[in-house]
Amino acid sequence: MPLRFSAKLLCLLLLNASVLAGDWPQWRGPLRNAQSDEKLSSHDWNAQPPQHLWTVEGFGAGYASLSIVDGVLYTVGNTEQGQAVIAAKASDGSILWKSPVTDANPKHSYEGSRCTPSVAGDHLYVVTSDGSIACLARGDGKIVWQRKFSDWNGKMMSGWGFSESPLVDGDRVLCTPGGSDALVVCLDRMTGKDIWKCVATFEGSAGKDGAGYSSIVTGEGLGIPQYVQLTGRGLIGINAKDGKQLWTYNRVANGVANIPTPIVEGNFVFGSTSYKTGAALVELKRDGNKIIAEEKYFLEGNVFNNHHGGMILKDGYVYAGHQQNEGFPTCVRMSSGEIVWGGKLRGPGKGSAAVLLIDGHIIFRYQDGTVALIEATPDEYRLKGSFKPDYQEGATWAHPVVVAGRLYLREQNKLMCYEVGSSR
Repeated sequence: MPLRFSAKLLCLLLLNASVLAGDWPQWRGPLRNAQSDEKLSSHDWNAQPPQHLWTVEGFGAGYASLSIVDGVLYTVGNTEQGQAVIAAKASDGSILWKSPVTDANPKHSYEGSRCTPSVAGDHLYVVTSDGSIACLARGDGKIVWQRKFSDWNGKMMSGWGFSESPLVDGDRVLCTPGGSDALVVCLDRMTGKDIWKCVATFEGSAGKDGAGYSSIVTGEGLGIPQYVQLTGRGLIGINAKDGKQLWTYNRVANGVANIPTPIVEGNFVFGSTSYKTGAALVELKRDGNKIIAEEKYFLEGNVFNNHHGGMILKDGYVYAGHQQNEGFPTCVRMSSGEIVWGGKLRGPGKGSAAVLLIDGHIIFRYQDGTVALIEATPDEYRLKGSFKPDYQEGATWAHPVVVAGRLYLREQNKLMCYEVGSSR
């Protein structure tokens, strides 16, 4: 069933699918914008740092973040039985079930899981890093259906494993196999049967064919319900009704890995990639019978690029970590590309930073494990404190999540929980 959607409608659809206000049902939250409605108990982490509540094991190897619905958290981890979807109590992290979705640990560079499960109704949806999409029952983890990306001649732009978190939109679920005749596919979420496949043609030579490492978001540019994705060849807008390509933008692509989830605001799309590339703002416009993505500006990589920690739009400003493996806290005026503050500003941690907006502040979780609180204001850079977590291993890439006053930090096989607000 074709849908006319907006961000608010998408949220309502999720709520009608048994997701409660305050839950975190998918990658980057209800609206896929990494913005939480929670309140912090303290805006000064120097004076009142988050209280460590517990650390538990059993979540397998990987970098996947969490979804949390009705007091149950879901993630994906590599176990001895294969890559598995894991459900646990959000109250104490005790495991409820584990359901393998691959025959054995997927083999590719940077071993481990990537996908954050998407929860809708009685089911959840995941993309495995070796290339498949699966629907599981929330109650016991039983696989309802699963399809290999080879069904669509799936392809990654490079060899680090599929990293997408699938998008649920009403009775549909979408993912990005990266095939030449099926860059993005739309499936019936109850059966897994095809609704449409998007065939894409990009103008320009930047990047590589196939799926990138990003996840699909929704938009209504020019009044047309559409899905927006960052792929191996760059940004694309796809008509939600029939899967036809609406527009593409190639310049922001690189040939290594295109990762950050794009920001969509009305007729504008802001995208960024690292590996010496940069960032761009495009405006969707009509050109006769065509829709074009007109470049408003392009920021060279030394000015601004986001590696893989994500970007947040608040009141017209983009907040993110700048530079590959650096995570320099940076504020960009989205309308003009002006670097308001940051750029080369060293924060309290090292490496790229995963970000979350909460109560007027940004939680930066750095690759070395450091967690910092930075005020989300264009006035100036204001660090409000930081702390080292109970445990850190390798590269800390899993994005932070806050639900019911608790900050959840996935670290490979372990999960940590900190109190940062009041529980409901």
